[in-house]
Amino acid sequence: MIYLDNAATSFPKPARVVDAMTEFAREIGANPGRSGHRLSVEAGRTIYDAREALASLFKIRDPLRVIFTANATVGLNQALLGLLSAGDRVVTSGMEHNSVMRPLRFLEASGIRVATVPCSSQGLLDPDELRRTLSERTAMVVVNHGSNVNGCIQPVRALGAAAREAGALFLVDAAQTAGCVEIDMAEDNIDLLAFTGHKALYGPQGTGGLVLGGRVPVERMRPIVFGGTGSRSEYETQPDFLPDRYESGTPNTVGIAGLLEGVRFILETGVTAIRRREDALADVLTEGLAEVNGLRIFSGSGGSRLPTVSFTGDTLPPDEIGLRLDEEFGVLCRVGLHCSPAAHNTLGSFPDGTVRLSAGLFTTEEEIRAAIDAVRVIVSEGGAR
Repeated sequence: MIYLDNAATSFPKPARVVDAMTEFAREIGANPGRSGHRLSVEAGRTIYDAREALASLFKIRDPLRVIFTANATVGLNQALLGLLSAGDRVVTSGMEHNSVMRPLRFLEASGIRVATVPCSSQGLLDPDELRRTLSERTAMVVVNHGSNVNGCIQPVRALGAAAREAGALFLVDAAQTAGCVEIDMAEDNIDLLAFTGHKALYGPQGTGGLVLGGRVPVERMRPIVFGGTGSRSEYETQPDFLPDRYESGTPNTVGIAGLLEGVRFILETGVTAIRRREDALADVLTEGLAEVNGLRIFSGSGGSRLPTVSFTGDTLPPDEIGLRLDEEFGVLCRVGLHCSPAAHNTLGSFPDGTVRLSAGLFTTEEEIRAAIDAVRVIVSEGGAR
């Protein structure tokens, strides 16, 4: 089996991630913040350690500004629904995932104006184009840091600077980049960062969050979920302090224990080393596919790409290519629109979508070359089997 679906979820995970989850479930297992006994305290310590590790990764000073959610989607919803109000204007790009576009379309019905800035044919957003769109007063700019379709990486530092010049908050969807691309929230001018745990952070599904920069008006950001927090239980109103204001209900502590070990693995390995390795894989993947006749390839450019590449064939639809890769060659990939119809419209691959091959840190060059050979065979055979 050759796993090339890391843009959906990373696999395999470092062994220490699985071990940490097993140890938590076997040795601790208690509810954090809800009891005063030793196991509850230990569970709470696990969550705080994870906040500290993520704060270190994203280079923020206050770990309490790391808010845990079930995934990046909930984090994005918390930022968008929590901060935007009727009459506000929000600017986004033509490369966004539905985790951004669907909440924005919902908010449009509530009187929020949405402007979309077109991207280049490779999916890049020009900071000057963004500036021109920001000439009208804007409350927020929201941008996908790395595409889950063609792997292009946006110039977030320059985009964030443009947002700041216009007085807008800058929300970044880092679902694809957190853990494999250096992120410094202050230097990159990021006010809100949504992340997921199960991709390049090497944690399990059901983990993620939203990191709040110092410019975020917490007093104005409404929670989108209300309920028990284990704090101020004498009151029937939501706590007004971080992180409890945005963390109602029992957290996925066993998952966060795994996420903690994933982040520790990244901090010990180094994001720069991870990026260097994945850049090399991106080169092998892109250059290898370019040598296959009959393909149209969608990839980011040079050093501004993830090891995620999409393609279409001249004679076969994406779903048939994907099925044959799995059944005949054991190559696991993803086909279709990847929950990103806006990106496919920008790239010119809508409505059929593409075949997406996405490598990860643990992918080998041999696996990539075997997958490319499989694509070559399938495309050369056309519809014949």
